[in-house]
Amino acid sequence: MMRAWVLPMLFVLCGLAVATGLIFGGSPGAAAALLLAFLAFAGVNSPLIFPRSIGALEAQRRSAVDGRPVVFWRPGCQYCIRLRIRLGRSARQLHWVNIWRDPAAAAAVRAANDGNETVPTVVLAGRPHTNPDPAWVRERLPPSA
Repeated sequence: MMRAWVLPMLFVLCGLAVATGLIFGGSPGAAAALLLAFLAFAGVNSPLIFPRSIGALEAQRRSAVDGRPVVFWRPGCQYCIRLRIRLGRSARQLHWVNIWRDPAAAAAVRAANDGNETVPTVVLAGRPHTNPDPAWVRERLPPSA
């Protein structure tokens, strides 16, 4: 759990250090702007922008019932962030699994990617797709009710 927050916390701490230096250097406006930028980077790289993660086995069970894809992801992954942002509200229709929280999920991703933990890996109808185009994923979502 803590591993997911390491990168965001580093962004916050670095932002605070840079802002403090700028404030003491006489540039409070620049300090505020840079601190906001660092906080934005921390937010984008935090688990907060992703739908709540579930375990790999639960995601596979739910996917078998409702036909929705399973997305294996990890915090800080720029490709996962790109997928999440480009899917917009449609992202809530997928089952998201954080591989840093679930060893079974990490093992499933390694099995699908020749031993590598390459994410995002989207599993649709039992077939893994590594780093698919967000438009491709959106086309394969079941119609909303």
